[in-house]
Amino acid sequence: MNFDLTDERQMLQDGLRRYLNDAYSANARAAIEDAETGFSAEIWNGLAEMGVIGALFREEDGGFAGEGFDLALVFEELGRIGAVDPLIDTAVLGGGLIAELGSGAQKEMIEAVISGAAHLAFAHGEPTSRFDLSRVETAAKKTANGYMINGRKAVVVNAPSAETLIVSARTSGKASDADGISLFIVPTNADGVTLRSYSVVGGGLAAEVILNDVTADLLGNEGTAHDAISQVTARATLAICAEALGLMESIKMLTNEYLKTRKQFGVPIGKFQALQHRLADVLIEIEQARSAVINLAGHIDATPEVRDLHVSATKNLIGDAARLVVEEGIQMHGGIGMTMEYELGHLAKRLTMIDHRFGDTTFHLERFIELAVG
Repeated sequence: MNFDLTDERQMLQDGLRRYLNDAYSANARAAIEDAETGFSAEIWNGLAEMGVIGALFREEDGGFAGEGFDLALVFEELGRIGAVDPLIDTAVLGGGLIAELGSGAQKEMIEAVISGAAHLAFAHGEPTSRFDLSRVETAAKKTANGYMINGRKAVVVNAPSAETLIVSARTSGKASDADGISLFIVPTNADGVTLRSYSVVGGGLAAEVILNDVTADLLGNEGTAHDAISQVTARATLAICAEALGLMESIKMLTNEYLKTRKQFGVPIGKFQALQHRLADVLIEIEQARSAVINLAGHIDATPEVRDLHVSATKNLIGDAARLVVEEGIQMHGGIGMTMEYELGHLAKRLTMIDHRFGDTTFHLERFIELAVG
């Protein structure tokens, strides 16, 4: 099997890597940390102009790529530089749901997303749902003016910077039923919407969203949104696993360079066999992670049962590999690995927090066993 990139993907990778290396300078990182939005508007617009956002959408939705390997390529490069741009939330989740379920004027939002003019956030998780996509207690009732929503959403990433929320709410059934979940388009400045914003440990912003008698427009058909939510969450999981792979590659490179330059007893510490063996373990884990991401990218459009099996297998493996890479990277660096001024600190925090999005290692191990046996 040939794993080489196509000419188009190679050009995208080369251009994106050059752009990110130039854009994410030390001064740019400091400015991003102080930004009210949690990311750089200048870098975001640059990504849009390069066509990076368009590469996350299929041609029929207004993009020019959108396959699993395109997502993996883009997000691995973002991970290599430790980028905090909310592409997963705006394009993969929010834009993906509109592409799947939207119609008429709703579809026009995708064009604004691809151009970099619009930001979205997917408000789905709730305080009691953990990683269960079907557990939705937020309720929506049909009225003469559309639908009225009441409920609360937790850890809605990019909500403070988004103009529009894609909100899940239950229109029928019990709290844990897959059937009966609907999606709604809600402006963040709509009456009854309250956002409690905060910074995320790995970079960016999130918010707790409180919905009190909020009037909203239905996205897609009533009560049938669960399959679309599962699909875009699978694509988002592929994206974040590829980002984790890029982060691990950068941590490996930093560690390798440090072992070559840091001296003890008059020689580089990389000469010590014990550290060579530990670095070899890191290399092996990263190669396993790369194989898992490639495998998931090839199965992201498979049937839901097959797709979800590979999603859980990959996310579980990525979580275990990331933990080892972070721990070994910091320990082999010693004290400097714990300082905020050194790049490793940001990369390690972002990689650690990836395990807490879209299901952690324990959740996906249990899910994989259930899917494999059942």
